[in-house]
Amino acid sequence: MARLGVNIDHVATLRQARGGRDPDPLAAAVLVELAGADGLVVHLREDRRHIQDRDLQLLREITHTKLDLEMAADEAMAKIALAVKPDLVTLVPEKRQELTTEGGLDVWGQRARIEQMVQLLHSGGIPVSLFIEPDLQQIKAAHKVSADFVELHTGRYANATRSKEADAELEAIAQAAKLAYKLGMGVNAGHGLNYQNVKRLTHIPEIVEYNIGHSIIARAVFVGLPQAVKEMKALLG
Repeated sequence: MARLGVNIDHVATLRQARGGRDPDPLAAAVLVELAGADGLVVHLREDRRHIQDRDLQLLREITHTKLDLEMAADEAMAKIALAVKPDLVTLVPEKRQELTTEGGLDVWGQRARIEQMVQLLHSGGIPVSLFIEPDLQQIKAAHKVSADFVELHTGRYANATRSKEADAELEAIAQAAKLAYKLGMGVNAGHGLNYQNVKRLTHIPEIVEYNIGHSIIARAVFVGLPQAVKEMKALLG
């Protein structure tokens, strides 16, 4: 069975909307783990729009499964990661004006910079994943910079409105996953995945983990967080 990493950023987004303490991402983390998730995912953004530094520090203390820290590929963020020591760092592109991460990291075009970041994190004993498009050139570049994992951006597949388009994107993800696995990297996938579209991806055996946030938190509004996590875990089985 593939693993499920639950992104709890949106719990913090709801908290920040009122500037108070509720809902608490730490309480969400406990419920998510008890419901059977295999890990927690948080994105510490430069503008701190949802997850805060204190959240990250406390999550590191209470997480029993795996803590995956998404962050921009810059030295200020690397220093935080080296101090907190998450179980995995996922480097993602980041633009202040975007609502959510748009597209994958251009590893091919920024090889020297990304390689420097990977080496820095490796020096602290932290494995590194790169959030990239399902593109064979980007897979090869991720391997060249010594990434431990790739996380394939599934946004184009998730947003496809025609079956032909979805089929083409699914095939691109499958080919990228095969190459990454062949090159010795672990393969994760995420972005835009929900209870309707995730099942087709489970037929790609190289994908070992799915990182899903928005659809689970949205479902939790109606059925509760533990139930929402359990339903997604069942689909991955």
